[in-house]
Amino acid sequence: MSLIDLFRASFTERRDATALEWAESNSTVQSWTFGDLDLRSNQLARLLRQRGLRQGDRLAAYLSNRVEFIDLYLACVKSGVLFVPINVLYKEREVAHIIRDAEPKTVVTDSELPHPFPAWRCDELSRESRHSSAEPLDSAFDSDSPAALVYTSGTTGTSKGAVLTHGNFASNARNLLSAWHITQADRLLLSLPLFHVHGLGNGLHCWLATACRMRLQPRFETSKTAEAFIDFRPTLFFGVPTMYVRLLELPENLAHEIGKSMRLFVSGSAPLPGHVLEAFHQRFGHTILERYGMTETMMNLSNPYLGERRPGSVGVPLPNVSVKLLGQDGAPVANQETGELYVRGPNVFREYWRNSEATEQAFIEGYFRTGDLATRSPDGYYTLLGRRCDLIISGGFNIYPREIEDFLTEQPEVAEAAVIGVPDRLRGEVPVAYLVARSAIDLAELEQRCREALASFKVPRAFHVVEKLPRNALGKIQKHLLQQMGS
Repeated sequence: MSLIDLFRASFTERRDATALEWAESNSTVQSWTFGDLDLRSNQLARLLRQRGLRQGDRLAAYLSNRVEFIDLYLACVKSGVLFVPINVLYKEREVAHIIRDAEPKTVVTDSELPHPFPAWRCDELSRESRHSSAEPLDSAFDSDSPAALVYTSGTTGTSKGAVLTHGNFASNARNLLSAWHITQADRLLLSLPLFHVHGLGNGLHCWLATACRMRLQPRFETSKTAEAFIDFRPTLFFGVPTMYVRLLELPENLAHEIGKSMRLFVSGSAPLPGHVLEAFHQRFGHTILERYGMTETMMNLSNPYLGERRPGSVGVPLPNVSVKLLGQDGAPVANQETGELYVRGPNVFREYWRNSEATEQAFIEGYFRTGDLATRSPDGYYTLLGRRCDLIISGGFNIYPREIEDFLTEQPEVAEAAVIGVPDRLRGEVPVAYLVARSAIDLAELEQRCREALASFKVPRAFHVVEKLPRNALGKIQKHLLQQMGS
């Protein structure tokens, strides 16, 4: 199935229904029908063809959330041009790497591009496209046709371009519609950046596949998003842990009012602390559904919509996704034992762009090696322990940073915590903690609590209080930057 097949019913049978609301502010809301979006993207696809872009070419988008982002993405899907979204928080070095690697024909931007490269202005492109024909291009695609080239976050090294096909995106969307009971009756509030697969592969595709109604925001801002919850009355919200932490700051009566119209809150892209899940349930009346995915695979596992949403767990494999846990020797591990997650399914990307060596290393017997460590409960729930590269080996003992981080964030004076391993002459590595304070922290007292709750080798050898933790656009902590922050 191609994405055009997936969206066809929305663009035909729901042509006159309101599809999209765009709110720069909650006092000025614009709207478009599915027919409007179909015509706009057809016109833009025609203009891309007139400007010389052909099937297989790459077009990069350095754009924040806006309606024209959706137009451009759909135009690329309809014309066979590979869409290359670029994080708008990236600086010159990061943007230059993607442009060198992807070799796009052009970059479409609505701001100053932090790297010298021929760019098209988004507003100018949009205006010019209104003079183009709205007739669909004569193009044919199938599940294996590439749709997008999405670069990994690069939190541990140079980012790589994952080639995601129509089939990858379509199978991911169909899985989520079924697993999370998403229908045409839903109302989706989307504050996630569209340049990331969380916003693009989950948010945009689930909306277009069901023909539900969506309100898109430029970004997540606690007060404005809270206003949108009250004004738009969504039933569905996709977020990351930092968003839910911010929403917990809202007054109790407002949290209760928001929860009244909601059906499902989903969290991903970074681990959701168990205490946040519990606090959110108490204030909003909903248990957040946590799931697990990656740029290369989109969604792999999910807590059930009907059934136990287990704190700290990312749930069970989604339909048609095969998961296994292997030890360092490549053999399967038993329940409750730690292993590396391997996944296989129609959601898994095809290859790394022009990097056959990385592609070969990433797959073993058809399974993608995620680099994430996890355990499996006897009843099939998986719990992530962190990245394989984050594992700390101290004096021969394995230390999983998330266990220490979870304990630290349970302390009332600690808002956020990150633990990394630093070299040690005697033990090889020792854990060190970086903390964001909620109130004044007595480090000696905190260390004593750690000694009472954790094995001695897991107790951080140092605690650094910092103003904030370095994160990427989706809230994932960039641990490789922590040591540069000092004490």
